[in-house]
Amino acid sequence: MGLQVTDSNFEAEVLQSEIPVLVDFWAPWCGPCRAMGPVVDELAEEFSGQIKVAKMNVDESQATPSKYGIRAIPTLILFKGGEVLEQVTGAVSKSSIKEMISSKI
Repeated sequence: MGLQVTDSNFEAEVLQSEIPVLVDFWAPWCGPCRAMGPVVDELAEEFSGQIKVAKMNVDESQATPSKYGIRAIPTLILFKGGEVLEQVTGAVSKSSIKEMISSKI
């Protein structure tokens, strides 16, 4: 399932991370989110050591998604050095996410 982040550990795990972090903003009731889950897990394996992959349940942690203006899920945001590098919303192909990551790390 990967690293779970919450409002309380988001800064330490994501913003202060030494390596880029891909955060999957999702919710258990969201069908497209559940469809994207295995794709995100595969990317975590493929980019192991290069990026960190984290998941945030937007029902349990609402301050962080609100801070980043997330209005639809699933949303994937790639952070590096505490900054947003790239953001994609909706169920997108693994290849397009892979390309997004590769172009930024």
